[in-house]
Formats: sequence, C-alpha cells, structure tokens
Amino acid sequence: MRRIKIPGLLCVGLLLVSFSGAFAAEGPKEAIQTTVDSIIATMKEGGQSARKKEKRTKIQTLVRSRFDFDEMAKRTLARHWEKRTPAEKKEFTSIFSDLLVYSYLGKVEGYTDEKITYEKGKSDDGDDYATVDTLIITKNVNIPIQYKVMLKNSRWWVYDVVIEGVSMISTYRTQYNKIILGESYEELIKKMKSKLVEVKSLLDSDKKTK
Repeated sequence: MRRIKIPGLLCVGLLLVSFSGAFAAEGPKEAIQTTVDSIIATMKEGGQSARKKEKRTKIQTLVRSRFDFDEMAKRTLARHWEKRTPAEKKEFTSIFSDLLVYSYLGKVEGYTDEKITYEKGKSDDGDDYATVDTLIITKNVNIPIQYKVMLKNSRWWVYDVVIEGVSMISTYRTQYNKIILGESYEELIKKMKSKLVEVKSLLDSDKKTK
C-alpha cells in the first residue's frame, strides 16, 4: 500500500472524527457511523457550494461537540503541560483546537463520496476506552484510520486519530516538543498563531489547505 504524507491524510482523518449524538449506549462504532452520515449530509445540502458559510458553521459545531480538545491538548504537550499556567493551558487549547477545526474545514469540502467501512469498536484498558478501525476506499488507495475514543459524561469523545499506523497526537507532540526544547514555548505559540492565520486566510479565499 502506498504511503500518504501525514498533513493531507490527517485532514482526511478529521472528516471522520467529528461525532454528533454519540451517546455511550450507541457504542463507539455506532457513534462514528451515525455522525459521519450527518457530516456528509451537511456537505451535500443544496449542492457543494450552496450556503457554504452556514454549512461550515454547522460542521464546526459538530466537530467541537465531539473532540475532547482539553484531553488532546494535554496529551500533545505531554511533560510540558504541567509547567504551563492555567492561562497558558487555556490559550494553547484554544489555538490548537482552532488549528484542527479550520484545517478540517478546508479539506472536508473536497470529499467526493469515497466509500467508508467500519469495524466494531474494541475495548482498550477497560470499558472507558475503545478504538474503532475504519477504512476509506478510494480509486487509488485504501486508507486505514483508527479512532481512539474515551467515555466521559456518558458520551464517547475522540482523543486521538491513528492514520496508517501514525498517531496524530504523537506527531504533534514530537513537532511541538522539538520547538519548545530548541527554541521556547513562547515561540511555539507564535508559530501556531501564524499557522492559524494562514489556514483561516486560505479557507476564506476558498483555497484548499495543505
């Protein structure tokens, strides 16, 4: 199987990570599958270009309702998390979540009805953690994506995505750790803010983020 570079593949993964109405009673697989249908249906409302702003807002809401950004931010900064002040933690989580959401929005509109298959969720470390294996089937390559979810307040929340064996959180953790150690935490925040401005600009101009 051909390997695909992480940046583009990550955004493909984000298409499937947005959960809506994923109550624990449904189980991890059912939660994912139900919401993927909702996301796809939203994109197709009135055609690809109709009511774009409204559709983006709706999709963004779905994403934010099922990503556990606090958990993802904590796992991404790892040992650097506890060194941060409450204000710094809040700022990092806000920027990090915006980066993921806006990058996702820039890619999701290019979805072209690729087939998606789902495997039954498997328990990890007890009943509060699970993984769900999915496969995006395209004309040229099949893309395996695994979702790491955790049960919190009777709902399943995403805390990591593993694309072709590569963890999204581990990838960001490695990149951010290198910047913090090689430069500084403050420099990391500056770079993240700059990237966010770039992503938003590309989205507003209807160009596809890379």
